[in-house]
Amino acid sequence: MNLKNTFNLGVKELRGLWRDPVMLALIVYAFSLSVWTTANSSPDALSNAAIAIVDEDQSHLSTRISSAFYPPYFVSPRMITAAEMDDRMDQGLDTFAVNIPPDFERDVLGGRSPAIQLNVDATRMSQAFTGGGYIQQIVSAEVSEFVSGHRSETELPVDLALRARYNPSLDPKWFGAISSVIQSITMLSLVLTGSALIREKEHGTVEHLLVMPVTATEIMVSKIWSMGLVVLLGSSFSLLVVVQALMDVPVQGSVALFLAGTALMIFAMTGLGIFLATIAGSMPQFALLLMLALLPLQVLSGAMTPRESMPEIIQNLMLAAPNTHFIILSQGILFRGAGFDVVWPQFLALALIGFVLFQLALVRFRAFLR
Repeated sequence: MNLKNTFNLGVKELRGLWRDPVMLALIVYAFSLSVWTTANSSPDALSNAAIAIVDEDQSHLSTRISSAFYPPYFVSPRMITAAEMDDRMDQGLDTFAVNIPPDFERDVLGGRSPAIQLNVDATRMSQAFTGGGYIQQIVSAEVSEFVSGHRSETELPVDLALRARYNPSLDPKWFGAISSVIQSITMLSLVLTGSALIREKEHGTVEHLLVMPVTATEIMVSKIWSMGLVVLLGSSFSLLVVVQALMDVPVQGSVALFLAGTALMIFAMTGLGIFLATIAGSMPQFALLLMLALLPLQVLSGAMTPRESMPEIIQNLMLAAPNTHFIILSQGILFRGAGFDVVWPQFLALALIGFVLFQLALVRFRAFLR
């Protein structure tokens, strides 16, 4: 393989990418605005939910419950009457309405089991589903603490203390930002190399390459190093500038070690991208193949759902996917501060999978050129 030819062909790919404004916009968006919006949307967490309280008891306990709802999970509760409750929810002013009945404190202290009514606007699906559990936990905690101060109860001899080493406040933005960077690396590694080959085919420049003194290996390696360099630079910018500097999200481990694993991940995914591009006949067909490839890779790799909760056969099958090992590697380094002595099996797996995908793509690419 002639390194000079490979370098020059790679520079040609970079120039072609520079003249593609749509692809450039996708790269910028994936490593900046997409990371920001994904981290801050956090649909699994409750944020500034509108809540109203009907306090028909006017007791010390009901006041404690009313004051337990505060930002950032809820806005400051609005005290309303029972007659206003239904109208306000119909107008969409409140997502939750808590109705504390008369004599609530007296019934609690008397050992009876009074009920608090919770009305939920189910049209706000993400907040309604999550907020009901939040409110139940808050009310239960306040009642338990109030009762323990008025009645002597037997305490358990063991106390469970939970401490989170990374992200002590369990802010979902921390996990969402880094997960979004990982997903962007996976997506763009496939898209850029595949679209580069499809672009050659659609512009008719493949025939020009065939009459030049270059080999199939040189053409394929040039696309891998050039597009891989773009993804590596984009992921470095996203992690160092967007995630750490702008969003103030810390990482526990070595960024350099993570980028080394990213380089292996890019090598594996760019090979897969070229393989898919040789199967597709046009850009729309390539986009359809991307949907079939990306969805299982993203959903079943452990990025969205822990692998331990999946069927064992799925866990074993997904060990053949490169981003499964990349997710384990990234979470170990960035979340738990793992060193190379801990994540070397994932580095080895990525290198082996990347080599296999490269060979498969090269065989298919040679057939494609013929």
